[in-house]
Amino acid sequence: MFVGPSPPQTPLTNRRNNHRPRNSTVSSALPDLFLAAVSLLFLWSSPKPLLSLPPNRFSFPLNPNRRQSTVMSRRSPPPPSQRFANPQSLSDWLESRLPSDSFSAWGVKPGTKNVHNLFIELSEGETSLADSTPPVRTVNVVIVRVIGKDGRTILIESHQELSDGSIRERFRPLSEKMKPEETPDEAVFRAIKEELGSIFDCNDDDDISGQRIRILPGTYSRRVEERNSVSYPGLPARYALHSVDATVQGLPEEDFCTEEKEYDGDSKEEYAGKAVTVKRHHWKWVSPESIRL
Repeated sequence: MFVGPSPPQTPLTNRRNNHRPRNSTVSSALPDLFLAAVSLLFLWSSPKPLLSLPPNRFSFPLNPNRRQSTVMSRRSPPPPSQRFANPQSLSDWLESRLPSDSFSAWGVKPGTKNVHNLFIELSEGETSLADSTPPVRTVNVVIVRVIGKDGRTILIESHQELSDGSIRERFRPLSEKMKPEETPDEAVFRAIKEELGSIFDCNDDDDISGQRIRILPGTYSRRVEERNSVSYPGLPARYALHSVDATVQGLPEEDFCTEEKEYDGDSKEEYAGKAVTVKRHHWKWVSPESIRL
């Protein structure tokens, strides 16, 4: 019994020997060859991935319609671990890798930090150090351009008063090192709470983040900057800068200052007493064009 119509001239399959004639094998191979040819053509015509992308730049004056370069909720990967038992072991490790005149200025030159600060940053995962000579410090930083009520000014930190009595000039928007696995928007709320929260005189996180802060959509950008660290002379640094525009309700319209207690309740509080900390932040409203980048 035949299954389906069969032309008279087509040889029948020998069922007893389960043998097919040679020309049926050739016919069945044709669709496979056709599919293979189509697959190769598709792969050849597909667009090639970009090897590299140019870094995003800050855009001034403020432009709320800037295209996002990365999803705001994307978490930054934790930095590679470079562990030290205590600040002294870190100091010994750095001493042979940095110019002696630069390393000796840490915590001595006005506006600089010391090895205790760097040890705390490493312990908290905010910073990583490459095992090289000199080492390269890598850190993710969130930058918040707080927009004034009139939409024409931006809040900048003019300078800081440090715990050693020195003054560190800043003249830049609010910025904060990001925590491991922290998203940019999470870092924005935390940075505003820590550095501007004292002006509101409240301890309610929901009041600060939910009622006062609004991140302007479409303003996120990211760029990488490499330069020598101001806080740690002689130490090259690689900064991944995540920046957004935001509005914060309830801020004074004139110049003001805020207080911050760094390392408050921190697991490394035993070393915080010897670290150089920020006691007061001084803020002022300026035009975006006046900001140094």
